[in-house]
Amino acid sequence: MAKASIPQGTRDFGPDVVRKRMYILDTIRSVFELYGFQPLETPAMENLDTLMGKYGEEGDKLIFKILNNGLDNPEKETQVREDFEKVLQGKNNKGITERALKYDLTIPFARYVAMNHAQLVFPFKRYQVQPVWRADRPQKGRYREFYQCDADVVGSQSLLNEVELASIYHQVFTKLGLTGYELRINSRKVLAALAETCGGADKMTDITVAIDKLDKIGIDKVKEELATRGLTDDQINIIEKYLNITGTNDEIIAGLSQLIGGNLNGQKGIEELQLLTNAFKDADSRLPTPDSRLFVDPTLARGLNYYTGIIFEAKAPATVKMGSIGGGGRYDDLTGLFGVPNIPGVGVSFGVDRIYDVLEELKLFPADVHVGTQVLFFNLGEAESKKAFELLQQLRGQGIRGELYHESSKFDKQFKYAEKKNIPYIVILGEKELASNSCNLKELATGVQQTLSFTDLLNYKF
Repeated sequence: MAKASIPQGTRDFGPDVVRKRMYILDTIRSVFELYGFQPLETPAMENLDTLMGKYGEEGDKLIFKILNNGLDNPEKETQVREDFEKVLQGKNNKGITERALKYDLTIPFARYVAMNHAQLVFPFKRYQVQPVWRADRPQKGRYREFYQCDADVVGSQSLLNEVELASIYHQVFTKLGLTGYELRINSRKVLAALAETCGGADKMTDITVAIDKLDKIGIDKVKEELATRGLTDDQINIIEKYLNITGTNDEIIAGLSQLIGGNLNGQKGIEELQLLTNAFKDADSRLPTPDSRLFVDPTLARGLNYYTGIIFEAKAPATVKMGSIGGGGRYDDLTGLFGVPNIPGVGVSFGVDRIYDVLEELKLFPADVHVGTQVLFFNLGEAESKKAFELLQQLRGQGIRGELYHESSKFDKQFKYAEKKNIPYIVILGEKELASNSCNLKELATGVQQTLSFTDLLNYKF
């Protein structure tokens, strides 16, 4: 008999964990809806050519490819075996796999927009909460199946979208109690200007890949990596000056203006950062504003090359060693990958698994997050349980979540069931109570018990 197991890098989520995850996702969804975003879902699998070539060489290696079905078809079996043999030899695999599990939500969303752009109302604002799959090496905090939670606006170049996405981060984290979060912003135009100042736009990828590692390896190792990528000492010195720009948001923007303000891309990127910081600085103090949590960070690069404007990275409170819990940015021609050019977009993502770990560590989940069933009716005999079920159905009709214990058992057994399931209320309806049209309602947390008429029970505020 096979031992029960699950694939490496995947997880089961029991009721307690699912309730906590639902609390996070429901909080995020509620804020998305406040800002006019609509829900969208795309298939678990996409055509292989939809995904390949969109995530860089390393990303392509992590795409889970799906084997074509053919071994049960005599006409196809010979061809499938030949194709599989080619794969084993490192040759073309097109014949054996034409589909793959989705790697993220962004490329499938771009594909959806490209396919449906004639019917969509622009700007199109969508949010999406679905699992994605990556053939990664499983380790702490890294899984082969995990949820992504994205919001994107396409069909608009207005920076109002970036302002709203920053506000969404602020409202979500504030609702979750993560008031010490940081939202760091930069502009890819600023990074493009730095590359141009250092000898040309072709240096952009080399510079951003190296800068992206600054937190992990430090400035000296970044300089070494830049040298191995062919940058001169003078160019590396410019990058070092850039990375040493610090201070308040206004001081950083002034420092950027001094170093790259003469470059057209630099001017545009600095204007974007100034507009975004000003939007919150000037906001009415009565409105929710992320002003105090928004930081311009010139070292923020984000490795994905499709970003073209403002980029975001949300960081957990400093008291938790977690790092990024969200990120995103503007991508002005993502649908161009699918033959539909000139549809600009901007989006952000929430790292649900990491947010879960942060809330757990900081003990920020509400006390009632585990409460599923609100009230348990004890089962004390045939006539009593019949009346209990009748009352329970009426409470369910009012939206009260309840259960009737499945069989007539000792009090102790039914009490333990309620305690283990964190059920806050129990209703005891025995022979005496049945005769007087009443019941005993007990709150387990306080031990307070009261006798109620059936009418009062049905009107009780659980």
